[in-house]
Amino acid sequence: MSDPFARLRRLRASEALRTLVRETTLDAADLVYPIFVTEGQGIRREVPSMPGVFQLTVDRLPYEAEELLQLGIRAVILFGVLPPERKDERGSGAYDPDGIVQRALRELKRTHPELVLIADTCLCEYTSHGHCGLVEDGKVLNDASLPLHAAAALSQVQAGADVVAPSSMMDGVVAAIRSTLNEHGFTDVPILAYSVKYASAFYGPFRDAAQSAPAFGDRRTYQMDPANAREALREAEADVAQGADLLMVKPALAYLDVIRLLRERFPHPLVAYNVSGEYSMVKAAARLGWLDERRTVREILLGIRRAGADLIITYHAKDVARWLKDGSFWEG
Repeated sequence: MSDPFARLRRLRASEALRTLVRETTLDAADLVYPIFVTEGQGIRREVPSMPGVFQLTVDRLPYEAEELLQLGIRAVILFGVLPPERKDERGSGAYDPDGIVQRALRELKRTHPELVLIADTCLCEYTSHGHCGLVEDGKVLNDASLPLHAAAALSQVQAGADVVAPSSMMDGVVAAIRSTLNEHGFTDVPILAYSVKYASAFYGPFRDAAQSAPAFGDRRTYQMDPANAREALREAEADVAQGADLLMVKPALAYLDVIRLLRERFPHPLVAYNVSGEYSMVKAAARLGWLDERRTVREILLGIRRAGADLIITYHAKDVARWLKDGSFWEG
């Protein structure tokens, strides 16, 4: 009599077999590491709500870049951190040719040109009110804010950015940046659009790291409603029409279905942002002994990849790269 069962366990019998038939892979080159750049000299300040993540001054960046490259991480995304007294209503630090991110870009391009430098392009880290655009009578202005985003992107590219990543969710921001870059001869610089960025509670620790919490209200009038998925397709379609080269979904964990929607609809490289709150939850639970950190991070990142992400921006990047390097990532 023939065996009545489909013996699926046959291919799980050993680590060698499991590795042989593994459907989803992860490599250090699939990861992008976020870096927070702050003013001063010789500073490496840990973010209280994000253990293992630091605010760094420009002079510390070459050491960070060297570590990342040795681990096999080939790309970073840069965020600026300014003290309150350096911020203003127009976010002028975002497009200052000698701004904190612009100086960071020049230094990293000089010392480690092989590293892919992605510049977050927004105003919120530089405005006194903490919003992503100009504010008038308590309202965040869309169209009036676009030239400032375009100016920020241009200054970042002139400083050495390989990719610009507009994160404000202002309608038309990709088109404004593409037009400005083209006019200045930067037709080959890609735009990573934060196409689907939800108004999320998972951003809390990031605002601690970047010191960019809104001084009033919230960002729900321009970031997406967490209840919506079809709208994500409209956002991505608009960015593609305006010239986006890569698309992003942010956050990742609560929006795996949205990552899958975009993967099935668009051929563009798809990036998922495994955000600060997702990182800090794992770190906190691991410190309390409630979760195995390595195994939990593995499941999370494989889930994001399985949903369809080509690249993952994650604060876990260095830990994951070390685990991949020493062979422990797939253990257990």
